[in-house]
Amino acid sequence: MFGLRFIKAQPTEYVIQFRNGRPRHEGAGLSMLYFAPTSSLVVVPTASVNEPFIFEEVTADYQDVTIQGQVTYRVADPRRIASLLNFTLDARGRYASEDPQKLSQRLIEQVRVAMRAELQAVPLKDALTGGERIVARVGDRLREAPTIAALGLEVLGLSVLAIKPKPETARALEAEAREELLRRADEAIYSRRNSAVEQERAIKENELNTEIAVENKKRQIKEAQMDADRAIRERRRQIEQEEMTGKIGIEERKRELVELAAANARQEADAKAYAADAMMKAFATGDAKVLQALTSAGMQPGQLMALAFRELADNASKIGQLNVSPDLLREIMGAPAK
Repeated sequence: MFGLRFIKAQPTEYVIQFRNGRPRHEGAGLSMLYFAPTSSLVVVPTASVNEPFIFEEVTADYQDVTIQGQVTYRVADPRRIASLLNFTLDARGRYASEDPQKLSQRLIEQVRVAMRAELQAVPLKDALTGGERIVARVGDRLREAPTIAALGLEVLGLSVLAIKPKPETARALEAEAREELLRRADEAIYSRRNSAVEQERAIKENELNTEIAVENKKRQIKEAQMDADRAIRERRRQIEQEEMTGKIGIEERKRELVELAAANARQEADAKAYAADAMMKAFATGDAKVLQALTSAGMQPGQLMALAFRELADNASKIGQLNVSPDLLREIMGAPAK
């Protein structure tokens, strides 16, 4: 409306607002309103970028190799690159030129130039085995390159994933390496045979010495086994003697226990017999009525009533008529009163 527009940049985007050819506002991650007819917006991405590459070069011994890897970089100086390349946004919010898309290609060209200089200085075998050294030197060249410094770029990392020769060259290298390995194997076999011949006599002597040592060791083992058997038999005899002594002691203790138990039982029987004899003597000289009263002491009411009815039954011939009321019968039967 009325040419006013709003822009909200990410933290990894550096925004510069130009008005009348001069920067008015700039910074990373800005959010602002601007008047489109008189303003130009420049947005420079400052996030790190991983850019893969693959190209062919020639080594010092004129062998073609294929280099594959990637380079990581970022814009370290947004104002400098904005003054050299066109990062201006158009009315639809897109870049007005192709400079932002060509930035990675410019860096890849610098990587290729530095890689060519390193590979042309080393032979093929060194190039295939010295990947880390080549990466370190190319990285140093890129950080010192004036073009990269002029654009305000910073190379964060460089990695080479593979350095491969032509297929026929690779097969030739494999054949050469295989022949070298076979030659080393033949030399090893020859050396092993010579050492085997030289050591055969020593081996036979060692075998004889070993047999003598084995016989001596067998004799020592037999003597040790005989000593061990003798010690085992002596130990078993001692154990059996200790067990027999223990059993004898146990049997003696059992005999003493039986004698003591019999003596205790005899004394207990004598005490019971004496008590019974004294009780019978007391009962023989005592009055029957008194004994009966003593017997009824501590009885329950029902037992006392049963004893009274038995006395009535014994004297039934002397009783003419006996009336038992319902209340008395209920008390005897233990029935609850209504």
